[in-house]
Amino acid sequence: MIDQERLQDILADEEAITADGFDDALVGFTCGANLVAVYDAHKMIEILMADDMERDEAVEFLEYNVIGAYVGEKTPVYINFVTKEVHND
Repeated sequence: MIDQERLQDILADEEAITADGFDDALVGFTCGANLVAVYDAHKMIEILMADDMERDEAVEFLEYNVIGAYVGEKTPVYINFVTKEVHND
């Protein structure tokens, strides 16, 4: 496990694009030839809600302005973590 400072250094070295204002939602990077930043989408919504957005407004803003924005091959990846409990039928 690496700390946030080291993670930021790795992303900078790889010229990976990061999402402004969402450092607390940065959870890692992809493996392989094209290393990109990886963000926790749920945490990003929480960050927007902490800035006085309602949940629906935060989701819409995030989907349209961040997740939906392709800015080249170094565009970050946004993931939703699925817990084990979701799969208990």
